[in-house]
Amino acid sequence: MGKQFGNLAFIRGILYFRLSPYEQRAYAGVLTKGLPNLVPRTLMTLPFWMPPFAFGALIYFYVDDLHRRSKRKNPKDYIDEVNPNPPPPPPPPPVTKC
Repeated sequence: MGKQFGNLAFIRGILYFRLSPYEQRAYAGVLTKGLPNLVPRTLMTLPFWMPPFAFGALIYFYVDDLHRRSKRKNPKDYIDEVNPNPPPPPPPPPVTKC
């Protein structure tokens, strides 16, 4: 039959559109259109993501503070304890010769 593998059947009605990689411009308009559009788009989405973010941050800091308080020792539990390492006694006063 003389046909190569991949060309054994001809299917009608399917169109293939391809663009050469040499004709693509991946960064076309990034500096002129992309960066100036960044600020308005960010400000437009701010009302959607900022309240949950702020609420989550408040919860995180509140729970972190509660955790620190719960891990703290109660000073009243140690009122009757004696210091095992008392400070050394003060040195004797210097002797002066008269």
